[in-house]
Amino acid sequence: MALKLYNTLTRTLEPFKEIKKGEVGIYACGPTVYNYVHIGNLRAYIFYDLVSKYLKYKGYKVKLVSNITDIDDKTIRDSQKNNQSLTEFTEKYTKAYIEDLTTLNIDLPDEMPKATDYINQMVDMTKKLLEKGHAYKAGSSIYFKIDSFNKYGQLAKLDNFDQLKKNAEGRLSDADEYEKDDVRDFALWKAYEETDGDVFWEPDIGKGRPGWHIECSVMSSDLLGPTFDMHLGGVDLIFPHHTNEIAQSEGTTGKKFVNYWLHNEHLLVEGKKMSKSLGNFYTLRDLEEKNHKPEAIRYLLLATHYRQKLNFTLKSLEAAQNSVDRLQDFYRNLTHIKATKNHPKVKPLIEKAKAEFEKKLDDDLNISEALAVIFDFMRDINKLELSKQNAEDIITVIKQFNTVIGVIQTEQDDLEPAFQELIDQREEARKNKNFEESDKIRNELKKKGILLDDTSEGVIWKRT
Repeated sequence: MALKLYNTLTRTLEPFKEIKKGEVGIYACGPTVYNYVHIGNLRAYIFYDLVSKYLKYKGYKVKLVSNITDIDDKTIRDSQKNNQSLTEFTEKYTKAYIEDLTTLNIDLPDEMPKATDYINQMVDMTKKLLEKGHAYKAGSSIYFKIDSFNKYGQLAKLDNFDQLKKNAEGRLSDADEYEKDDVRDFALWKAYEETDGDVFWEPDIGKGRPGWHIECSVMSSDLLGPTFDMHLGGVDLIFPHHTNEIAQSEGTTGKKFVNYWLHNEHLLVEGKKMSKSLGNFYTLRDLEEKNHKPEAIRYLLLATHYRQKLNFTLKSLEAAQNSVDRLQDFYRNLTHIKATKNHPKVKPLIEKAKAEFEKKLDDDLNISEALAVIFDFMRDINKLELSKQNAEDIITVIKQFNTVIGVIQTEQDDLEPAFQELIDQREEARKNKNFEESDKIRNELKKKGILLDDTSEGVIWKRT
């Protein structure tokens, strides 16, 4: 089955066809680095990771570009509140963002361009849009004239063009973002204001700074070309951000900007919109302080289909941890099997699981059903008596699945010598039928975070 994806532009499920055979160029909207990213952001980044990982699983060479917005109203405002330079302030949160990606086993993008490194290219695009009649000056700012682009609003299905506000009086001059369904000419270059402090550039189009929307158009086209395969982001970015990206990019080049647009749905917390005032606002650090493990957080943010709203609860996070533990225990137990007699059902079960796993993900990245395939496979395997060769074959396919889901620890760390010595002492006590001493050592290890499982293949340990 060929990969099919739901394209927001057409609102249909389409077979995926890359521009250059065997290679996929992806742009994914990254963070505005004025604070720690929250779990709603992290759901989007895990979605990006799923897309990238599965394409690699299928053998594509992937180039994933995800930007760092280090210049906009928020970064300027909050850097000034903290009495820091824009660079110093945004570098702190850029570093924290990268740490969060690493903690959640999200592959770092191949390119992470910073908006402040692309000011000259933004000026050049603004000039081209002026030359082509898609932009105009008003005061010392420059705006995109949306009624000059006849396809404006297609992505967001803004069909009634007569209803759009499209003159200078409708423009929004003093903010990077505006309310949903509020359609206005938008700023490409924003004239300097005193509130900008020392954040400004002085090209020949005037002293000021770029608008937010033009940043992604410039960085994506520079690193992926004027037309590329796939653009990812949250549904909140469909309008105005992605709508405006299309207008300014295609207005500049005259070429189709992106072939496939994929958008992940919102995350709710306990059924409500996440808000600090409601006390349901979480960053990764908040959850780690509550002793929730990164692999459980990743699993929960991953396991719901990307086009469905995800209701995040602490109870569901506990369930996610249980699911991860089941996967981990299954994998760990396979590594201890020593029998030599092969079971004939193993190979067909592996082939079936692999085919079903790929079938589900080829259907618009249906990860929830793909995970169900893995658990069904585990259930079927657990009914069988396996050989070491069977186990090694199963380990191989589980590792392949894990290149996509990324929640199983496939390399077990070495046990500290002191703990191994206690396990050896316990084994000796059991041989001597000294069960009181054996239980005492087991409990001592448990207090130190080492759980023991006595199996027919010997004792197996794991960390809590």
